[in-house]
Amino acid sequence: MNDELPLVSVLIPVRPNKAEVKAADAARQFDYPPEKLEIVIVRTTDPSIGPGVKRNAGLKAIRGELVYFLDDDSVAPRDNVRRALKHLSDPAVKLVGGPNVCPTDAPRFERVLGLVMGSWLAFGPSCARYRPVGKLRAGGEKELISCNLIARRDAVLEVGFDPKLWPNEENAMMDGVKQRGGKLLYDPEFIVHRCPRRDLRAYTRMLLFYGGGRAHQFRLHPTADSLPNFIPPLFCLYLLALPFLLAAFWSVKAVVLLSLLPLALYLLVVLVQTMCVAARSNLALAVLALPLMILTNILYGLGFWRGLVIKIAPPPPAAEKDIRFETVPV
Repeated sequence: MNDELPLVSVLIPVRPNKAEVKAADAARQFDYPPEKLEIVIVRTTDPSIGPGVKRNAGLKAIRGELVYFLDDDSVAPRDNVRRALKHLSDPAVKLVGGPNVCPTDAPRFERVLGLVMGSWLAFGPSCARYRPVGKLRAGGEKELISCNLIARRDAVLEVGFDPKLWPNEENAMMDGVKQRGGKLLYDPEFIVHRCPRRDLRAYTRMLLFYGGGRAHQFRLHPTADSLPNFIPPLFCLYLLALPFLLAAFWSVKAVVLLSLLPLALYLLVVLVQTMCVAARSNLALAVLALPLMILTNILYGLGFWRGLVIKIAPPPPAAEKDIRFETVPV
Protein backbone atom coordinates (compact mmCIF):
# COMPACT_ATOMS: atom_id res chain seq x y z
CA MET A 1 0.00 0.00 0.00
CA ASN A 2 2.84 2.40 0.83
CA ASP A 3 4.29 1.84 -2.65
CA GLU A 4 1.37 3.79 -4.06
CA LEU A 5 2.13 6.85 -1.96
CA PRO A 6 4.31 9.59 -3.48
CA LEU A 7 7.67 10.53 -2.01
CA VAL A 8 7.30 13.81 -0.12
CA SER A 9 10.27 16.09 0.49
CA VAL A 10 10.01 18.64 3.29
CA LEU A 11 12.18 21.62 2.32
CA ILE A 12 13.21 24.09 5.03
CA PRO A 13 15.45 27.11 4.32
CA VAL A 14 17.38 28.07 7.43
CA ARG A 15 19.68 30.95 8.36
CA PRO A 16 23.38 30.10 8.76
CA ASN A 17 23.56 29.95 12.56
CA LYS A 18 20.04 28.77 13.32
CA ALA A 19 20.32 25.84 15.71
CA GLU A 20 16.71 24.99 16.59
CA VAL A 21 14.58 24.02 13.59
CA LYS A 22 11.08 23.45 14.95
CA ALA A 23 9.73 22.60 11.50
CA ALA A 24 12.04 19.62 11.14
CA ASP A 25 11.18 18.32 14.61
CA ALA A 26 7.45 18.51 13.81
CA ALA A 27 7.91 16.96 10.34
CA ARG A 28 9.54 13.90 11.88
CA GLN A 29 6.20 13.21 13.57
CA PHE A 30 4.14 13.25 10.36
CA ASP A 31 1.65 10.42 9.96
CA TYR A 32 3.38 9.23 6.80
CA PRO A 33 5.63 6.26 6.02
CA PRO A 34 9.25 7.17 6.88
CA GLU A 35 10.53 5.58 3.67
CA LYS A 36 8.28 7.97 1.72
CA LEU A 37 9.41 11.09 3.55
CA GLU A 38 12.62 13.09 3.39
CA ILE A 39 13.37 16.23 5.40
CA VAL A 40 15.99 18.55 3.95
CA ILE A 41 17.36 21.69 5.59
CA VAL A 42 19.05 24.21 3.30
CA ARG A 43 21.62 26.63 4.71
CA THR A 44 23.97 29.17 3.20
CA THR A 45 27.11 30.68 4.66
CA ASP A 46 26.03 34.14 3.45
CA PRO A 47 23.09 35.54 5.51
CA SER A 48 22.20 37.97 2.70
CA ILE A 49 21.14 35.11 0.43
CA GLY A 50 17.36 34.95 0.48
CA PRO A 51 15.09 31.94 0.98
CA GLY A 52 14.13 31.87 -2.69
CA VAL A 53 17.71 31.06 -3.68
CA LYS A 54 17.80 28.32 -1.04
CA ARG A 55 14.51 26.86 -2.22
CA ASN A 56 15.68 26.86 -5.85
CA ALA A 57 18.80 24.94 -4.83
CA GLY A 58 16.77 22.60 -2.65
CA LEU A 59 14.30 21.84 -5.43
CA LYS A 60 17.15 20.50 -7.55
CA ALA A 61 18.58 18.42 -4.71
CA ILE A 62 15.48 16.73 -3.28
CA ARG A 63 13.99 13.48 -4.58
CA GLY A 64 10.29 13.94 -3.83
CA GLU A 65 7.50 14.17 -6.37
CA LEU A 66 5.85 16.51 -3.87
CA VAL A 67 7.61 19.21 -1.89
CA TYR A 68 6.33 20.64 1.37
CA PHE A 69 7.74 24.13 1.93
CA LEU A 70 8.02 25.13 5.58
CA ASP A 71 9.79 27.95 7.39
CA ASP A 72 12.12 26.86 10.17
CA ASP A 73 9.60 27.88 12.88
CA SER A 74 6.50 26.36 11.24
CA VAL A 75 5.05 23.62 13.45
CA ALA A 76 2.80 21.43 11.33
CA PRO A 77 0.24 18.93 12.71
CA ARG A 78 0.84 15.23 12.14
CA ASP A 79 -1.89 14.82 9.52
CA ASN A 80 -0.94 17.70 7.20
CA VAL A 81 0.71 15.61 4.48
CA ARG A 82 -2.15 13.14 4.23
CA ARG A 83 -4.64 16.00 4.23
CA ALA A 84 -2.86 17.67 1.31
CA LEU A 85 -2.66 14.38 -0.62
CA LYS A 86 -6.46 14.24 -0.78
CA HIS A 87 -6.49 17.57 -2.58
CA LEU A 88 -3.57 16.64 -4.83
CA SER A 89 -5.39 13.56 -6.07
CA ASP A 90 -6.77 15.97 -8.66
CA PRO A 91 -3.94 16.31 -11.23
CA ALA A 92 -5.02 19.90 -12.00
CA VAL A 93 -4.13 20.95 -8.45
CA LYS A 94 -0.49 22.05 -8.31
CA LEU A 95 -0.26 23.76 -4.91
CA VAL A 96 -2.10 23.43 -1.60
CA GLY A 97 -1.66 25.86 1.25
CA GLY A 98 -3.27 27.23 4.36
CA PRO A 99 -2.77 29.68 7.21
CA ASN A 100 0.02 29.95 9.73
CA VAL A 101 -1.69 30.58 13.05
CA CYS A 102 -0.32 32.17 16.21
CA PRO A 103 -0.23 29.59 19.03
CA THR A 104 -2.72 30.19 21.83
CA ASP A 105 0.06 30.02 24.42
CA ALA A 106 2.17 32.73 22.76
CA PRO A 107 2.99 35.94 24.70
CA ARG A 108 0.23 38.54 24.71
CA PHE A 109 1.90 40.93 22.25
CA GLU A 110 2.36 38.14 19.73
CA ARG A 111 -1.28 37.11 20.13
CA VAL A 112 -2.31 40.72 19.50
CA LEU A 113 -0.17 40.75 16.35
CA GLY A 114 -1.83 37.51 15.29
CA LEU A 115 -5.20 39.26 15.54
CA VAL A 116 -3.91 42.28 13.63
CA MET A 117 -2.43 40.19 10.83
CA GLY A 118 -5.63 38.16 10.66
CA SER A 119 -7.77 41.28 10.21
CA TRP A 120 -9.07 42.34 6.82
CA LEU A 121 -8.33 46.01 7.51
CA ALA A 122 -4.63 45.40 8.12
CA PHE A 123 -3.83 42.73 5.53
CA GLY A 124 -6.80 42.59 3.14
CA PRO A 125 -7.31 39.16 1.55
CA SER A 126 -3.89 38.13 2.88
CA CYS A 127 -5.45 37.91 6.35
CA ALA A 128 -6.29 34.34 5.25
CA ARG A 129 -2.59 33.61 5.65
CA TYR A 130 -2.84 34.21 9.39
CA ARG A 131 -6.20 32.74 10.37
CA PRO A 132 -8.60 30.23 8.82
CA VAL A 133 -10.97 32.11 6.51
CA GLY A 134 -13.92 30.57 4.69
CA LYS A 135 -13.99 27.11 3.15
CA LEU A 136 -11.79 25.00 0.89
CA ARG A 137 -11.51 26.92 -2.39
CA ALA A 138 -9.34 27.91 -5.32
CA GLY A 139 -6.83 30.42 -4.00
CA GLY A 140 -4.00 32.64 -5.10
CA GLU A 141 -0.77 34.25 -4.00
CA LYS A 142 -2.51 36.65 -1.65
CA GLU A 143 -3.95 33.81 0.45
CA LEU A 144 -1.17 31.21 0.28
CA ILE A 145 2.25 31.54 1.90
CA SER A 146 5.48 29.58 1.57
CA CYS A 147 5.82 28.82 5.27
CA ASN A 148 2.98 26.30 4.77
CA LEU A 149 2.76 25.20 1.15
CA ILE A 150 2.84 21.76 -0.46
CA ALA A 151 3.29 21.54 -4.22
CA ARG A 152 4.08 19.36 -7.17
CA ARG A 153 7.82 19.70 -7.53
CA ASP A 154 7.78 19.83 -11.35
CA ALA A 155 5.25 22.68 -11.37
CA VAL A 156 7.44 24.81 -9.09
CA LEU A 157 10.64 23.91 -10.94
CA GLU A 158 9.07 25.13 -14.18
CA VAL A 159 8.65 28.61 -12.71
CA GLY A 160 11.21 28.79 -9.89
CA PHE A 161 11.64 31.46 -7.24
CA ASP A 162 12.85 34.80 -8.57
CA PRO A 163 16.20 35.37 -6.78
CA LYS A 164 15.76 39.15 -7.17
CA LEU A 165 12.77 39.06 -4.84
CA TRP A 166 12.92 38.78 -1.08
CA PRO A 167 10.24 38.85 0.20
CA ASN A 168 7.44 38.05 -2.29
CA GLU A 169 9.52 35.46 -4.13
CA GLU A 170 6.81 32.89 -3.42
CA ASN A 171 4.06 35.27 -4.59
CA ALA A 172 5.64 35.61 -8.02
CA MET A 173 6.18 31.83 -8.17
CA MET A 174 2.53 31.12 -7.38
CA ASP A 175 1.39 33.66 -9.97
CA GLY A 176 3.60 31.87 -12.51
CA VAL A 177 2.09 28.47 -11.71
CA LYS A 178 -1.41 29.91 -11.98
CA GLN A 179 -0.66 31.64 -15.29
CA ARG A 180 0.43 28.27 -16.68
CA GLY A 181 -2.98 26.80 -15.89
CA GLY A 182 -2.19 25.26 -12.51
CA LYS A 183 -4.83 25.23 -9.81
CA LEU A 184 -4.00 26.54 -6.35
CA LEU A 185 -6.08 25.47 -3.35
CA TYR A 186 -6.55 27.24 -0.03
CA ASP A 187 -7.56 24.90 2.78
CA PRO A 188 -8.40 26.81 5.99
CA GLU A 189 -7.84 23.65 8.05
CA PHE A 190 -4.39 22.98 6.57
CA ILE A 191 -2.59 24.99 9.23
CA VAL A 192 0.77 25.34 10.90
CA HIS A 193 1.45 27.11 14.19
CA ARG A 194 3.95 29.93 14.01
CA CYS A 195 4.63 32.96 16.20
CA PRO A 196 4.53 36.49 14.76
CA ARG A 197 7.24 39.06 15.49
CA ARG A 198 8.30 39.37 19.12
CA ASP A 199 8.14 43.14 19.56
CA LEU A 200 6.98 46.36 17.92
CA ARG A 201 10.38 47.14 16.42
CA ALA A 202 10.54 43.80 14.63
CA TYR A 203 6.94 44.18 13.42
CA THR A 204 7.70 47.68 12.09
CA ARG A 205 10.68 46.39 10.15
CA MET A 206 8.58 43.53 8.79
CA LEU A 207 5.88 45.88 7.46
CA LEU A 208 8.39 48.11 5.68
CA PHE A 209 10.07 44.99 4.31
CA TYR A 210 6.79 43.45 3.12
CA GLY A 211 5.64 46.70 1.54
CA GLY A 212 8.90 47.05 -0.33
CA GLY A 213 8.74 43.43 -1.45
CA ARG A 214 5.25 43.88 -2.86
CA ALA A 215 6.42 46.96 -4.81
CA HIS A 216 9.39 45.02 -6.18
CA GLN A 217 7.08 42.18 -7.21
CA PHE A 218 4.87 44.68 -9.05
CA ARG A 219 7.88 46.14 -10.86
CA LEU A 220 9.30 42.76 -11.90
CA HIS A 221 6.11 40.73 -12.36
CA PRO A 222 3.17 43.17 -12.78
CA THR A 223 -0.34 41.70 -12.66
CA ALA A 224 -3.79 43.19 -12.14
CA ASP A 225 -3.98 41.38 -8.79
CA SER A 226 -1.30 43.73 -7.45
CA LEU A 227 -3.36 46.87 -8.02
CA PRO A 228 -5.19 46.68 -4.64
CA ASN A 229 -1.78 46.92 -2.96
CA PHE A 230 -1.64 50.55 -4.04
CA ILE A 231 -4.41 51.39 -1.54
CA PRO A 232 -2.13 51.74 1.55
CA PRO A 233 0.46 53.93 -0.24
CA LEU A 234 -2.32 56.12 -1.66
CA PHE A 235 -3.79 56.38 1.84
CA CYS A 236 -0.40 57.60 3.05
CA LEU A 237 -0.41 60.27 0.34
CA TYR A 238 -3.90 61.31 1.44
CA LEU A 239 -2.78 61.67 5.07
CA LEU A 240 0.23 63.69 3.96
CA ALA A 241 -1.89 66.01 1.80
CA LEU A 242 -4.75 66.42 4.29
CA PRO A 243 -3.17 69.15 6.51
CA PHE A 244 -2.31 71.22 3.44
CA LEU A 245 -5.83 70.87 2.03
CA LEU A 246 -7.37 71.92 5.32
CA ALA A 247 -5.01 74.88 5.69
CA ALA A 248 -5.61 76.06 2.13
CA PHE A 249 -9.39 75.68 2.11
CA TRP A 250 -10.33 76.09 5.78
CA SER A 251 -12.89 78.76 4.93
CA VAL A 252 -14.61 76.58 2.32
CA LYS A 253 -16.77 74.19 4.33
CA ALA A 254 -17.63 71.94 1.41
CA VAL A 255 -13.94 71.31 0.64
CA VAL A 256 -13.17 70.72 4.32
CA LEU A 257 -15.98 68.16 4.62
CA LEU A 258 -14.97 66.36 1.44
CA SER A 259 -11.35 66.34 2.59
CA LEU A 260 -12.25 64.80 5.95
CA LEU A 261 -14.78 62.30 4.60
CA PRO A 262 -12.24 59.57 3.63
CA LEU A 263 -10.62 59.82 7.07
CA ALA A 264 -14.00 59.61 8.80
CA LEU A 265 -14.94 56.54 6.75
CA TYR A 266 -11.59 54.94 7.49
CA LEU A 267 -11.99 55.47 11.25
CA LEU A 268 -15.48 53.98 11.05
CA VAL A 269 -14.03 50.90 9.34
CA VAL A 270 -11.37 50.72 12.07
CA LEU A 271 -14.08 50.65 14.75
CA VAL A 272 -16.08 47.99 12.91
CA GLN A 273 -12.95 45.88 12.42
CA THR A 274 -12.09 46.25 16.11
CA MET A 275 -15.53 44.90 17.01
CA CYS A 276 -14.96 41.94 14.69
CA VAL A 277 -11.59 41.25 16.31
CA ALA A 278 -13.20 41.47 19.75
CA ALA A 279 -15.79 38.91 18.68
CA ARG A 280 -13.00 36.49 17.71
CA SER A 281 -10.96 37.08 20.87
CA ASN A 282 -11.80 39.54 23.63
CA LEU A 283 -12.25 43.28 24.02
CA ALA A 284 -8.91 43.89 25.76
CA LEU A 285 -6.87 42.32 22.96
CA ALA A 286 -9.02 44.07 20.33
CA VAL A 287 -8.35 47.48 21.88
CA LEU A 288 -4.61 46.76 21.80
CA ALA A 289 -4.94 45.68 18.18
CA LEU A 290 -6.72 48.88 17.06
CA PRO A 291 -3.68 51.23 16.85
CA LEU A 292 -1.57 48.44 15.37
CA MET A 293 -4.04 48.00 12.50
CA ILE A 294 -3.70 51.69 11.65
CA LEU A 295 0.08 51.49 11.99
CA THR A 296 0.09 48.48 9.66
CA ASN A 297 -1.63 50.39 6.87
CA ILE A 298 0.71 53.36 7.17
CA LEU A 299 4.00 51.46 7.44
CA TYR A 300 3.09 49.04 4.65
CA GLY A 301 2.23 52.02 2.45
CA LEU A 302 5.52 53.74 3.24
CA GLY A 303 7.43 50.55 2.52
CA PHE A 304 5.61 50.21 -0.79
CA TRP A 305 6.60 53.73 -1.87
CA ARG A 306 10.18 53.04 -0.94
CA GLY A 307 10.11 49.81 -2.92
CA LEU A 308 8.77 51.63 -5.97
CA VAL A 309 11.64 54.10 -6.15
CA ILE A 310 14.77 52.36 -4.88
CA LYS A 311 16.95 50.33 -7.19
CA ILE A 312 16.36 46.58 -7.09
CA ALA A 313 19.75 45.17 -6.19
CA PRO A 314 20.87 41.97 -7.91
CA PRO A 315 20.95 38.96 -5.61
CA PRO A 316 24.34 37.98 -4.19
CA PRO A 317 25.88 35.10 -6.12
CA ALA A 318 25.23 31.78 -4.44
CA ALA A 319 28.13 29.51 -5.25
CA GLU A 320 27.72 25.79 -4.66
CA LYS A 321 30.15 26.00 -1.77
CA ASP A 322 27.83 28.51 -0.06
CA ILE A 323 24.88 26.08 0.03
CA ARG A 324 24.73 23.19 2.45
CA PHE A 325 22.06 20.49 2.60
CA GLU A 326 21.25 18.62 5.78
CA THR A 327 19.06 15.54 5.62
CA VAL A 328 17.17 14.99 8.87
CA PRO A 329 16.64 11.33 9.82
CA VAL A 330 12.97 10.36 9.97
